[in-house]
Amino acid sequence: MSPVLDIQGVSVRRGRKNLLDDVTWSVAEDERWVVLGPNGAGKTTLLQIAAARLHPTVGSVQILDETLGAVDVFELRPRIGLCSNALASSMPVGERALDMVVTAAYGVTGRWREEYERLDERRAFELLNSWGVGTLFDRTFSTLSEGERKRVQIARALMTDPELLLLDEPGAGLDLAGRESLVHRTAELVAAEEAPTTVLVTHHLEEIPPGFTHVLLLREGRTVAQGPIREVLTSENLSTTFDIPLQLHEREGRFSAFATTG
Repeated sequence: MSPVLDIQGVSVRRGRKNLLDDVTWSVAEDERWVVLGPNGAGKTTLLQIAAARLHPTVGSVQILDETLGAVDVFELRPRIGLCSNALASSMPVGERALDMVVTAAYGVTGRWREEYERLDERRAFELLNSWGVGTLFDRTFSTLSEGERKRVQIARALMTDPELLLLDEPGAGLDLAGRESLVHRTAELVAAEEAPTTVLVTHHLEEIPPGFTHVLLLREGRTVAQGPIREVLTSENLSTTFDIPLQLHEREGRFSAFATTG
């Protein structure tokens, strides 16, 4: 079986700076990946490539058996669910929560003159309900709390029943209760038999839900280590990734790390 995502020797350059530098990474259908690293490590750039929204300067990318650069990305993107702040910021200010979700059916940001079937609107409402924000369907996105916005964004990402789900720092800006609720719901999502292949980007260990199987560690656009999470997520690799001595802790499938002293 071919990988869901296959990135080979990818670099992304902007001026003299390498946002990504010779990254090779492959994601299989039954895997759940975390991409972890400090700010500026290249995590979001990598996810934009995986979402078919950015082409690499160098290297090859295959997504869902399609080659980036030789495929109509507007046909490919509906097969990929994306939750990111960049995508959310492109939405019209007055967009309703329900419309923000349902417009994913056409891969557009903002409801205009498209005609949606009642089945599409029903699915959008059911997704909002499943993520605990169904009662907010008629509220404009701009009036929602940060936690509510994150749930609406994930509902949108799931609207087309994607084969690949990409979550770019979904816990950013959430308070403790909001983060824990999101972690719990995401763990339930990836545990479901029909769940899509999922990639989660974060720079906080506490945001990794139980059930994720693999991790890719990035620093300054380069790969530090990658592979099964139990093998790769170590104190030594974390210390290298974040350039500070760290001690990894795990409890009931959740991770945390603290700087060592002395």
